[in-house]
Amino acid sequence: MADLAIYDMDRTITRTGTYTPFLIHAAKALNPWRLALAAFVPFTMAAYGLKLIDRRRLKELNQRLLIGGGVSRAKLRPAVETFADFICKTNIHPGAWRQIAEDRAAGRRLVLATASYRFYVEAIAKRLDFDDVIATGSITGLDDIIRAKIDGENNYGPAKLRLIQAWMEQHKIARDVVKVRFYSDHVSDEPVLAWADTAIAVNPSRGLRALAAKRGWEIVDWGF
Repeated sequence: MADLAIYDMDRTITRTGTYTPFLIHAAKALNPWRLALAAFVPFTMAAYGLKLIDRRRLKELNQRLLIGGGVSRAKLRPAVETFADFICKTNIHPGAWRQIAEDRAAGRRLVLATASYRFYVEAIAKRLDFDDVIATGSITGLDDIIRAKIDGENNYGPAKLRLIQAWMEQHKIARDVVKVRFYSDHVSDEPVLAWADTAIAVNPSRGLRALAAKRGWEIVDWGF
């Protein structure tokens, strides 16, 4: 059974976050008038900062503002594909390309584990040659309408470890027979970093840099 190389995406593989840029890209492509509603995003961010809403609700509200309460997958697909092209051409750390190729050459199974939404992450993962995606899901009806509502857990913090473990169980991957490498930029991924056999702090945030130094985790810079 192949060992696992599990990667966070935003600010680990990519230079910047992708969630808000995707919503803006999709709004431009589908309904440019919705860009006017972006003026309300700072208010949702403020509500989150004041702990009036959680990250899950923040994402749902911003999705509703910029692409609507429901959009068909077929209608959204062209924006997803052009966004994935843009990200892979302009927003990937050079070192990420090299490490992905190295893990692939070593025979590891490449898994992208991100809090971003599966409905656009899969297109990015395909271009990066990942084998599997563990991402935040969206409620989707039989009509294949993607709702502005998260299905299951927001794949962030401790939830990311639970979802990785659930994915391993689904794929009948026993933890004791595989070695796991995990790459992340942010201290919110401490549960997965601590669980992995090899924890790598990539372009780490201040909090993760301090934690990695304390725990003896490898620190790398993929910016060049």
